[in-house]
Amino acid sequence: MRILIADDHDLLRDTLVLFLQGQPGLEPIAVRDLPEALAAMASQGPFDLVLLDYGMPGMNGLEGLRTALVSPGATRVALMSGTAPREIAEEALALGAAGFLPKTLAAKTLANAVRFMAMGEQYAPVDFMTAAPVIEPQPRHPMAEGLTPRELEVLEGLCSGKSNKEIARDLGLMEPTVKLHIKTLYRKIGVANRTQAAMLAKDAKLF
Repeated sequence: MRILIADDHDLLRDTLVLFLQGQPGLEPIAVRDLPEALAAMASQGPFDLVLLDYGMPGMNGLEGLRTALVSPGATRVALMSGTAPREIAEEALALGAAGFLPKTLAAKTLANAVRFMAMGEQYAPVDFMTAAPVIEPQPRHPMAEGLTPRELEVLEGLCSGKSNKEIARDLGLMEPTVKLHIKTLYRKIGVANRTQAAMLAKDAKLF
């Protein structure tokens, strides 16, 4: 099986080539970017599988994959990446890519995946495709940083137009306690009444 590897990271590319050269039946060829890959596909193809690094020069996101998929000299085209999220992998597969290979794959798994894709199957590691997305914590507004969790709950009640009695009931507090929290948060955020507090909180998009 003839494999074309396109990756601009010299160490990773050379390591991958050396490993695949040691696997029976695999003949890897390496280039540094998409233009070199397209040229190799045209002049040295056909290749049973072309592996494209998602972040290398010339790729322009998934546009490079689209170009390679319709170029002569490649039977199957797959993406590799160390940083692309699952959504990119899903879109690549939907476009017709032979697979998606995270660069964290173990060497033996990578070799098996290469064979699998070269034989006409579509590959993507199950653990990568089913992993829960990483949710980046949103930065807190400076106004929220100065308030306690309970004061924020009271402020949210004010923003909802609730009375002190309703806020007390919702939070399981005594009404005088709610009044005390309101007085304290007024002082902290520099307002004089609940309307001003609600407007300031909404302007800050706290709720």
